[in-house]
Amino acid sequence: MNSATTPAKDSNAAPKWTPARVIAAVFLLCIGLGFLVFGMSDESIGKRDYPEFWAAGQQLVHGGNPYDMDAILRLQRIAGSTRAQSHPSFSPPFALIFALPLGFFSSKTGAILWMLAIACCLVASLRILKSMYGTADSRIHLVGYLFAPVLACLMIGQLDVFLLLGLVLFLKFHQSRPFLAGAAMLPFATKPHLILPFFLVLLVWSVVRKNYRVILGGISAMAANMLLITWADPHAWSQYRAMMSEIRPTSLFIPAWSVMFRVMINQDWVWLQFVPVTLCSIWAMWYFWTRRAEWKWTEQGLLLLLVSVVFAPYAWFYDEAILLPAMLASLFRAEESDRSLAPFGLIALAALLEVMWRVDIAAKYYLWTAPAWFAWYLFAMRGRELPSGVSEPELSSAD
Repeated sequence: MNSATTPAKDSNAAPKWTPARVIAAVFLLCIGLGFLVFGMSDESIGKRDYPEFWAAGQQLVHGGNPYDMDAILRLQRIAGSTRAQSHPSFSPPFALIFALPLGFFSSKTGAILWMLAIACCLVASLRILKSMYGTADSRIHLVGYLFAPVLACLMIGQLDVFLLLGLVLFLKFHQSRPFLAGAAMLPFATKPHLILPFFLVLLVWSVVRKNYRVILGGISAMAANMLLITWADPHAWSQYRAMMSEIRPTSLFIPAWSVMFRVMINQDWVWLQFVPVTLCSIWAMWYFWTRRAEWKWTEQGLLLLLVSVVFAPYAWFYDEAILLPAMLASLFRAEESDRSLAPFGLIALAALLEVMWRVDIAAKYYLWTAPAWFAWYLFAMRGRELPSGVSEPELSSAD
């Protein structure tokens, strides 16, 4: 296998930490903490999605219903939210594992810790991705800090960066530590709709390889999560169902192509949103089956990830943060093969301007982004995949 198709080995790892680097890192961390502590006002906190998680955590810790609309609205206002209506999280009770720790802190302290956790997950994800796909002298992974969906997560306080780290850990350890890789995918239990075809192929891949440790790891992590949440709130699932029946989130407009497909035909037929992902799942099975002998999650899995998100039943712009592995892999590939980075630059800049100008996250102006990332990936990676039936040596244990 040539160098263009081989993720970087240990010799290409990032430079070692010298005393000067450690001092610089600590200095930058202190500056960042200063901005968080002194620059985060109640008003700025209230404009984020963070209050919905903090309110749920407060309810859990104090024995309340984390999906009680009136209680959530009252707590969100304490956190600085100026919304007229309650804004609970639509994620299933699996997401309460992230909200629970916030119940032990004040709104501002919790917000600082929440943003620090998101930032740390992003830094860890980028460093791991660079070790997998990059080279020692390349700094193109720093583009990840300006990837618009990631910045949207940071600005809004959404939890998709936790999903990103889980995905990166899966890609890194699915061969060497499959149980850990499966457990790392736990955050996707909060938003399983984002990568349904990806999950389907993962199940079939495990059966074909007769390696069930990834699945066992995922099931074990979900079971532990369920036990903890049941201990904190034995009625979480029934409360969640009651909240969803009251809100009816399917009536909301979400800038996703599956939603547009439904709206264009009949807005009342909710099942239409799932037609694209069903067809995508059929394609995903064909795509995997014809490449099962040489299947690499670090390669073909990235294309499957992109297709899953583009055709998801619904997805917000910030959910596209999980596409960062595919974007960085394609950027490293384009850099190695001397292909122009201008198309990605134009796409990334346009998306970044939308975020910086604070375009409403529910606006239709975000419909173009997911197909654009997909088009860039195809442009950058063309010619990389081997023909069907041609096998490759297994990747090193570093993958």
